[in-house]
Amino acid sequence: MEFNNSQIRRQDRLLDEERAMEIIKEGEYGVLSMQAEDGEGAYGIPVSYVWDRGNSIYIHCAPAGKKLRCIDACHKVSFCIVGKTKVIPDKFTTAYESVVLECTAHRSLHEAERMSALSLLLSKYCPNDKIRGIEQANRSFARTEIIRLDIGRISAKSKHMPQE
Repeated sequence: MEFNNSQIRRQDRLLDEERAMEIIKEGEYGVLSMQAEDGEGAYGIPVSYVWDRGNSIYIHCAPAGKKLRCIDACHKVSFCIVGKTKVIPDKFTTAYESVVLECTAHRSLHEAERMSALSLLLSKYCPNDKIRGIEQANRSFARTEIIRLDIGRISAKSKHMPQE
């Protein structure tokens, strides 16, 4: 996993690595972007996710569908997480933070890794109901696919407005 902002056109808007990692950890959702399954376009979809605090992001979904067909056709994906944003109408602009991850997607993971990912997702989104969540995960395990996104490169950008 490499943090690399060298390809960002606006070098005056770089976001530092520490803040980028906070956004990855704390983000509520991300947008998974893939090549369309027929290779003739793109497909992007917002998804809940969890970061393992290492090299991977985990996403859960149904065991069939367009997202999985796209990944089967091309494992290279992009994952974007947006941090704080604020529209500033009188300045005709928006303050923002965003992180873009270049990843390789993997599916059909081993059962232990899938259950571990579900546990991480429950810890993030349902920390006060984790025991009931694990029970639910066990009941619906056969109907749940987990996608692992192995992070290759991270870039991050922001536009902050001066305080007035």
